[in-house]
Amino acid sequence: MSLGNRLRELRKAKQLTLRQLASKVGVGFTYLSKIENHKLEDGHCPSENLLQKLAVELDANEDELLILAEKIPHLLRRRLAEHPDVLMKMADLDDAGFDKLLRTIEGE
Repeated sequence: MSLGNRLRELRKAKQLTLRQLASKVGVGFTYLSKIENHKLEDGHCPSENLLQKLAVELDANEDELLILAEKIPHLLRRRLAEHPDVLMKMADLDDAGFDKLLRTIEGE
């Protein structure tokens, strides 16, 4: 699922219009519309601050929104900063390596 689709789903579940939600989080409704409709220019994405406000207003999981926006959640960022060697090893993994790591983490 994309960030835009998830935000639309959450907004509609709360029965909010784009204008109402935009007012609550302090941005223009056209900006939210661009996010929901995947119309932001390449390389642009909502700030972490805006994603946090959206999560609060929509009773959503902030980490989920951050991940959908291709941002690293705060706790994970801190842990990776404490162990940069882990991040570098993960960067070198191919798909099979990632699958194996996930199975290990899940205890399979």
